[in-house]
Amino acid sequence: MQEKANKLRADALKAIFKAGSGHSGGSLGAADIIAALYFKIMNHDASNPDWESRDRFVLSNGHVCPILYAALAEAGYFDGKKLSSLRQLGSPLQGHPERERLPGLETTSGPLGSGLAQAAGIAAAAKLGQKRYRVFCLTSDGEHNEGNHWEAVMFASKYKLSNLTVFVDRNFQQLSGPTSEIMPIESLTTKYKAFGWNTVNISGHDFSEIEKAVELARRCYQNPTAIIAKTVMGKGVSFMENDHKWHGKAPNKDQLKQALKELNAK
Repeated sequence: MQEKANKLRADALKAIFKAGSGHSGGSLGAADIIAALYFKIMNHDASNPDWESRDRFVLSNGHVCPILYAALAEAGYFDGKKLSSLRQLGSPLQGHPERERLPGLETTSGPLGSGLAQAAGIAAAAKLGQKRYRVFCLTSDGEHNEGNHWEAVMFASKYKLSNLTVFVDRNFQQLSGPTSEIMPIESLTTKYKAFGWNTVNISGHDFSEIEKAVELARRCYQNPTAIIAKTVMGKGVSFMENDHKWHGKAPNKDQLKQALKELNAK
């Protein structure tokens, strides 16, 4: 799984480099969660993207889509050669996911704070239709500055959406600095619990912890689950790690070479 995640990191970075723009730090930080979901946890079928019983994944922090695109390509949803078209005019791989352009995408995302509401709506529809699929949502910690996110938290709790699991990518960084300076959001554990959520804290880079947390969520039949995953922005590349300046920055040629060397070594 670690090799798979590092391959996704490398593929995402090469795409961002080719585009000359994109979000490197968050993509690398979320790679292990994305790898675990697509290659270990979720029920899905790349040969049948619209399979009714598939688990649904909603990327709320849509700017880290390079890592999602890399996972979709690796899983067989589309030819990996298309990754080189990231963020180009007319490409199905836009800078934020656009649902109708690419197989495997459940929603269009972009405005931060909106993804959990989309995921909660999908989960509510599954409950009403007595469907057994599960809904997973990845959110950034910076999104927790948004009021509409907390409306979705309330909605999911009220309707007991136990089929909904949200991962909080808790890397403590956002666009212009640390979350503690921009808008403090702690304690997320206390807040989610106060809203009636089953809440688990894990390392977002430990595959065993990720899998165990999801299994706990599956065994919770009354409440939605929030998995607060502590991560490192830029994980796997030494000069990117924990540096908010890599939030929306593409590597140059020498930086890409160094990054790929480090990822290959791991």
